[in-house]
Amino acid sequence: MSENLNPAIPILANRYQLLQTLGSGGMAVVYRAKDLTLERYVAVKILRPDFSKDDGFRKRFHQEAKAVANLSHPNIVTVHDFGLDGERLFIIMEYVPGVNLKAMIRELQVIPIDKALDLIIQASQGIGYAHRAGLIHCDIKPHNMLVTPDGRLKVTDFGIARALTTILPDEKNAYVWGSPQYLSPEQAVGLSPSPASDVYSLGIVLYEMITGKLPFYSKDASELTRMHKEVLPISTRNFNQEIPPSLDQIILKVLSKEQTSRYRTADQFGRVLSNLRETFKPNNQFGQNLNHDINIQYETVKEQVEPINSTKKINGSFDWKTALLALLAFLLAGGLIPFWLFIWFSLNSSR
Repeated sequence: MSENLNPAIPILANRYQLLQTLGSGGMAVVYRAKDLTLERYVAVKILRPDFSKDDGFRKRFHQEAKAVANLSHPNIVTVHDFGLDGERLFIIMEYVPGVNLKAMIRELQVIPIDKALDLIIQASQGIGYAHRAGLIHCDIKPHNMLVTPDGRLKVTDFGIARALTTILPDEKNAYVWGSPQYLSPEQAVGLSPSPASDVYSLGIVLYEMITGKLPFYSKDASELTRMHKEVLPISTRNFNQEIPPSLDQIILKVLSKEQTSRYRTADQFGRVLSNLRETFKPNNQFGQNLNHDINIQYETVKEQVEPINSTKKINGSFDWKTALLALLAFLLAGGLIPFWLFIWFSLNSSR
């Protein structure tokens, strides 16, 4: 480790030396830090005082942070520790070098479709793993997706994740958690989320990646909520003609207003995108063959066998009726040959 221990640099919980601010948001500030015990770099997320002091939030955070700490997946940032230092509630996470996906979108404006698919499939695999573990992320956005220099995507910030076992079907929350631009319609109005809510947010992220635009945008939070609930998204191909119609249809499906109209889990969404990617050429040159009719299967495919027609013969059975008709035709034709020969000789002998 290159940094020397400097008493002027704040130390959290007598262990984590805060070195650099990596980012900040409405709920927390994230730092790059040095774990003085294990001699390694970590990321430290310290929640803002208003959230740290709320007893209800502390209790829920403690319950769900324990579940998140049990997640172990190559596309999820590992949580090492969490706790309270004075009035500061914190989470210690794996430090991931690289940039967040939002910064990448800002730099590139439009991410090439093959690269966008690769990244969102990785995100879906990580979120899908969380769904199988009984957690809903609830705050999926490109800011919470870190991309390493070698192209590995890791989902982070499960700070407001919800355990499926704690969600009541008829719950109504007065306070809406998450980022309004990426929230599902049900989350935007405080209703209970589901894995399909995360799928909706993944769809928003993919839309932004390949068009450079959000499907819904307003500076007014109430108007943005209304748009998520009522306004149909514009086709991605209106902004980028290189987007295959099949991919556009998939995105419009995951942006459905009703949860039941989307893919049920991120795993399912990821499989659909993986199947889509396989239908293209190995070099993944998207947009060069848009007129090609690509058959995308959106759900689990069951083999469809054509019903057997009773008039068809099975397993090479001999067709006696056809054989008899052929024989009759042959006999009739054969019987006429002597007759025509007789006529021909008669005509020639009379000359």
